[in-house]
Amino acid sequence: MDERLYSSLKWTAIVLTITWVGWTFYDSGEINPGDQVYLAANNLFEDEEYERALKTYQQALHEDPNHIHALRGKARSLLKLKHYSEASRTFDAAIAREPDFAATYANRGILYDLTGQHEKALADYELAIQKDMELGDGPSWFTRFFRLQPEKPPTIVERASYLREQFAKPESERQLRIPEQDDKQRPYKL
Repeated sequence: MDERLYSSLKWTAIVLTITWVGWTFYDSGEINPGDQVYLAANNLFEDEEYERALKTYQQALHEDPNHIHALRGKARSLLKLKHYSEASRTFDAAIAREPDFAATYANRGILYDLTGQHEKALADYELAIQKDMELGDGPSWFTRFFRLQPEKPPTIVERASYLREQFAKPESERQLRIPEQDDKQRPYKL
């Protein structure tokens, strides 16, 4: 290979590498208040340490009261801890701040389902699916792999379909709650 061509390619590669590394540092350098605490809370939530996750999400919100991700995490933790009324208020607050985020509607639908408010659950499931069709697919195999979850949990599409079927029946024949299936639902985290 020609010495000049080799030198030109070498310097081009060096400049591109330095640019890429510089951009990576620049892009990852923007850490907002509460972000690191929020990430720690997510790890606790994934480890099913919901009480500790809740406290850590609250710490992130103390650092930044407008941290929408920490607010959603707090709501999910409250849901898992069965503090339903506080979870409902927190989901409502998250929806008020960011009304187009579909996963919050799906999670509030799960809350409504667990508390026997099935009409509201169906409405939230349908709204979540309308806002984000992919949300209805549930967790990917990759996500389930990291959660050590070999079976795919029920999706909001499946649950909405089931609820629609039940509402089509006479009230005396409806079976809106199937605890062994309902307990497998997991909150959505995006």
